[in-house]
Amino acid sequence: MAKSKLAQEITFICNSCGETISAWDDGNPYYLDRRGRKHYAYHPDSKREACIGNDSPHLCLSCGKSFMVDSRTPLHQCPKCSSSSICDSYHLQGKSCPFCRKGIFEGRLGGIS
Repeated sequence: MAKSKLAQEITFICNSCGETISAWDDGNPYYLDRRGRKHYAYHPDSKREACIGNDSPHLCLSCGKSFMVDSRTPLHQCPKCSSSSICDSYHLQGKSCPFCRKGIFEGRLGGIS
């Protein structure tokens, strides 16, 4: 039996306004049922081997909108303001905060699953 990779959480905090965003490194892996509906298989779900895509939380660095990006049909711009300045929420380290426009996000390790 193969060992499963553990999932790691990072919490990003703006060093100016304190806005907090948490993200997991493995996103939201999913598989499709017979009807084509998504079902998420979080760690350590045995169905993870059937996963064919991943919905990853993203943040627009222009307007602050949070949204999901499907790995099978990726977005390259914000669905709210159409900015191409978007970032996977797990990779916010050092990015400018879109909420206060003064600070940057600093990451702190969180939970492990």
